[in-house]
Amino acid sequence: MPSYNFKAMQVVPSSKDFIDIVLSKTQRGTPTVVHNGWSIQRIRQFYMRKVKFTAENWNESLTRILDEFPKIEDIHPFYSDLLNVLYDKDHYKLALGQMNTARNLIDKLAQDYNRLLKYGDSLYRCKELKRAAMGRMCTLMKRQGPSLAYLEQVRQHMSRLPSIDPNTRSLLLCGYPNVGKSSMMNKLTRAEVEVQPYAFTTKSLYVGHMDYKYLRWQVIDTPGILDRPLEERNTIEMQSITALAHLRAACLYMVDVSEQCGYTIAQQAALFHSIKPLFSNKPILVVCNKIDSRRMEDLSEGDKKLLEEMVSEAKKISNGGLMSDGSDDGEQVLMAMSTLQEEGVMAVKQVACDRLLSFRVDTKVAGKRISDVLNRIHVAMPKPRDGNTRPPVIPPGVTEARKRREAGEKRRTEKQLQEENGGAGVYSADLRKHYQLQREEWKYDIMPEFMDGHNVIDFVDPDIDARLAELEREEDDLEVLHSRTLEEDMDEDVEDLTEDQAADLAAIRQRKKQLVASHRLKKGSANNQAVLQKRASAEGKLTTENMKKSLGALGIDTSLAVERARSQSRGRKRERSLSVARSEAAGDGDQEMEDGSAKKRIHSSKSRSLSRGRSHSLAPPKAGSGIKDEAMRNRALKMADKAQWKRNKFAKIGEADRVIQTKMPKHLFSGKMKSNAKRDWR
Repeated sequence: MPSYNFKAMQVVPSSKDFIDIVLSKTQRGTPTVVHNGWSIQRIRQFYMRKVKFTAENWNESLTRILDEFPKIEDIHPFYSDLLNVLYDKDHYKLALGQMNTARNLIDKLAQDYNRLLKYGDSLYRCKELKRAAMGRMCTLMKRQGPSLAYLEQVRQHMSRLPSIDPNTRSLLLCGYPNVGKSSMMNKLTRAEVEVQPYAFTTKSLYVGHMDYKYLRWQVIDTPGILDRPLEERNTIEMQSITALAHLRAACLYMVDVSEQCGYTIAQQAALFHSIKPLFSNKPILVVCNKIDSRRMEDLSEGDKKLLEEMVSEAKKISNGGLMSDGSDDGEQVLMAMSTLQEEGVMAVKQVACDRLLSFRVDTKVAGKRISDVLNRIHVAMPKPRDGNTRPPVIPPGVTEARKRREAGEKRRTEKQLQEENGGAGVYSADLRKHYQLQREEWKYDIMPEFMDGHNVIDFVDPDIDARLAELEREEDDLEVLHSRTLEEDMDEDVEDLTEDQAADLAAIRQRKKQLVASHRLKKGSANNQAVLQKRASAEGKLTTENMKKSLGALGIDTSLAVERARSQSRGRKRERSLSVARSEAAGDGDQEMEDGSAKKRIHSSKSRSLSRGRSHSLAPPKAGSGIKDEAMRNRALKMADKAQWKRNKFAKIGEADRVIQTKMPKHLFSGKMKSNAKRDWR
């Protein structure tokens, strides 16, 4: 069962404030300007939106109120009866029911008026329908003013209620007024409940928390109860009755043996017997308070007999009526204490908590669920492994410190030693003096490598240096033998080759060494060099010179490849041939060179104009560009220019231009304003 947080409920506004909140939200959340020149459909939508928005705001606010207030049927019986005692359950449910009815009526009103607005034939008619809808909604909420005011009072009172968990471990203090319940509450917990020497100082339930056996406990202080019929008890007493009836707690019935509270022991015993049914199936303790004023031995025989009867009844109730004779089963039920002198308070706390823990365990064992988990429970009991006794061991350092403390000697701190030996920067703290080793001389060894309390250097062989030198010499001999074996194998391979093959092998090995050296050089300086493109790199350029150098070293003739590359690099070969032919036809004779190629000549003005036109003409579409021919390419260019024309109209450079030329557009910075308002707040 979750704990209830009544402090999280929001304020319930009054009917006037409620109307102002909703109408203001509608004004701010919907458009405010409508023109007669609009189409009738747009005018209808304008006013339908306002009516619908207002109804949604009412619905949302009323739904929040209904959801935050707890439902009587859905909460724990303790809180249900407490609400009934404090606020009258019928009145509470009636107020929430009126909120629910108002919400449904507002939704119905919005639906009806939207249906009428759908067929409005003019701006005036639509506006009047909207006014009628909002007016009826506001009138409806004005009638809910008393219910809203009642719910706000309930919310304020519920926010002051303590957060009590009905199912956790709890101690419940009950009894007549002024018997010491609040004083014991202050002693057990950190709560500060008001304590006064008159009755009914505590008028409501108070809760405090304490720790016992690493568990969290609730201590609940209840108002005093008088011995009278249930129908005559007031609201303050009924809170205590509700807590006793519904909380699963250990009940501490407080008895004032000094009778300073104004009630005799006989009256307090009569109250115990009258509320006895509320203690059923709960552990009960009869606590006699104020023994500093009157000791238990000083009681009269009649008072002692009354206490014994209370103890007998408490044992019967605690055991579920199984002990009809009231025989003693070893449980301590009657206890004495004094909250003024704090005598016996902790003993009462311990007994009450232990009895409640055992009672909760017995309840779980007696339930039906224990059979489901019993096969998964295993209690391990330790068994002695041998007959040896293992007494507790105190380290020698702790023993010495205790002796010094008993002798009155104070241990000198490192701060004091530092001040005595030159101060900070001069004194160096000795970090080894507190080492706890088997031998004192181990603390300042040159190599203090310790394992299992022993210095490792003390177990090293004395001839370890000689063994290390011998091992290194053996490794050097093996390395020299390995290098000789590799050279012999290489010589044997070379002997089987011809002179040309040996020369090629030597060149390959030399080239391999160069590649390895250059790779290592690049790898070592890679972080300090910029990454260049292949065309920008001097080594990676695809030139004829590099081709001749790389392929010529391999014995490949590259003359034909170089000539073919050069012939392909000369552009417009056919156009030059045509121009030469035209020049010859015009009578311009060309001088032939020895290799048959045409000599450079001065072209006519016509040929120059043709060359100029060619440079301004459009290049033919490339293969794979997605354009079929020249006509389609021209059409694509025209479409691109037309798309750019719209951007030029708004002074945009391109698609990525996001510049806002008008910083304060009128449609965003104008609207309804008051006479004394300014525009800078928007």
